[in-house]
Parts: sequence; structure tokens; C-alpha cells
Amino acid sequence: MHVALVDPSRTVLKYVTGLLHARQHEVTPFTDGGDALAFLQANRAVSAVITSAELGPMAGVDLCAKARSLASTRRPLYIILMSSNDDRNYLIKALDSGADDFMGKPPVPEELYARLRAAERLLTTQTDLLRLATTDSLTGLLNRRAFFEQAELARVRAQAGAPLSAILCDIDHFKRINDLHGHAVGDAALRAVTAVIADATTNAGRLGGEEFAVLVEDADLQQATVLAEDLRRAVEQRNFGGDGETLSLTCSFGVSEWQAYDSIDELLRRADAGLYAAKSGGRNRVVAADPIVHTQGTGGSFVRRADRVAFDGGGVVVKPPR
Repeated sequence: MHVALVDPSRTVLKYVTGLLHARQHEVTPFTDGGDALAFLQANRAVSAVITSAELGPMAGVDLCAKARSLASTRRPLYIILMSSNDDRNYLIKALDSGADDFMGKPPVPEELYARLRAAERLLTTQTDLLRLATTDSLTGLLNRRAFFEQAELARVRAQAGAPLSAILCDIDHFKRINDLHGHAVGDAALRAVTAVIADATTNAGRLGGEEFAVLVEDADLQQATVLAEDLRRAVEQRNFGGDGETLSLTCSFGVSEWQAYDSIDELLRRADAGLYAAKSGGRNRVVAADPIVHTQGTGGSFVRRADRVAFDGGGVVVKPPR
């Protein structure tokens, strides 16, 4: 377990760190609560916080509250508050502020170990429940709900100026695969496409059926289109097994780039338009949807559409005439 240990006394830090190292826990010590919070935000591998109630500028109960808020519902985090103050009202305040447990300071070694064993049991259960709630059971990708939650966070970053694009992917003739070979082979096809996507990114989800979505942060439309073409080729070249035979498949892709004031629904709606064009154009191709750029002028606003860029099945760039 990776533990963030917070106490203003370096003597206490050294003592408790030694106890934790004796049980093979990884420890990152801090004397300042603000530094500990910044570390928690940047390092999701930290699963436990042990903090003193007496921290100076930031009270221990305040650190508990801020750490709990930082963890939210998507990150298991166990928080233990240490204090030499055994007043019951203070204990109640600590628990109400976000602490999971409370113990005396300095901690008794065996008591500390027992509390950490309880923390590990709870964290394991929380991690399993979170995985079940956020991942698609067949493919292991994000499920629809979790994907949209992650996409919303990406949209906030895009509003701050970071490029953001989206790719929608749909397996070609998936119904035919199920009808001819059965649903077990259809599941194998879904897993084959998942393997290709997972090799390229962790920012992807299965939206339902044979449709997948990929968020491409820090990438404009052209960069995302190149990634989609890489995915298309990789799917086309990948074989998968079914009923003792080797099968292959293809996918069609639609790509869009986030525009100012877009919602995630609007971003994906344009990618879906590109996907529809790819399907209508013969499948096994990538189509980047026309971005709609709103420009405000003195006489009002007007809409300008950029050219569509597509890759056909051979990887050739196609740019329709104006």
C-alpha cells in the first residue's frame, strides 16, 4: 500500500515510516498538509493517508476533508487521523470531516498494523466495486457512463485551451458475424477490436453493441484522423479465432474535433456523422467530419464548414472538391 504520511514532526515521521516500511508499505512523508494534497492529486497510486491532527497552518481535520473531496467516488482512499487528543467530540469531528479511522499518537505498532489490514480489506472491496461500475464486462474498456464522465473532464481541459478530438469506431457487418458464426464468435470479434484500441490508448469506451469511442486529448482533427487510420489498418490486419477457423474483420471510423462551446454530445454527434459517411462510402475507412466554426462579425454570425478529410481502405487521402 502506498501511504502519504503527514506530520509536522520529523521525529514522528521517521518513527511511523519505520513502522510502515517494516510491513513493506511504500511511504511518502510530508510536514505540510498543502504539499501532501498536491501529491495526492498528482499520484493516484496513493491509497491511504495517515495524518496528524496538529499540522500548523492546515488542521488535520481540514486535510481529511480536502483529501476526501479530492478522492470523490472514483478513487478509493483510506484516511486515518492521528491525535494525542482523545476527546470524543474531536473524534466525531474527525470522522465527519472525512476520516475513516482515528488512533492515538504516537501509534502503537500492532494497532497501526491492524488498522492498515482493515484498510486494505476495504480498499480491495471498493476497487472491485469501482471496476464493476465503470468497465464493460466483456471488453474491459470503460462502459458508457464512465466514458462520458471521463469525457466531461476532458472537455473542461479543452475549454482551458488543450486540443481535444474524438473517434467513433463501428465493426463492419457485425450482425453478419453473429448470424454466420454465433454470438461467441461475435464476442471474440469485439475483444479483437478492443485489443487494438487498448494497445493505442486507455482513454476509450464501449458505447454499446459493436460501437467504440476514443477520446484523443492534445490532438487536433488531423492528428486524430491519423490515429484512426492506424487503428483501421491494425484491425484489418488482425485475425481472431472462431469455430476452429481464422477470421478477420474491418471497422469504419468517424473523427471530430472539439469546437468552442461544444458539449460532449455535440463532439460525438459530428464523429457519428463521419462514421455514417464512412459506412455509406463503402466501409473500412476513416472519415473526419466537417467541423462547424462559428465566427462572430459586426453584421452578426455566420457558419463556415471546413473540408472533409477521409482515408479510404487503402489509406489514400481523399479531399472532396469545394
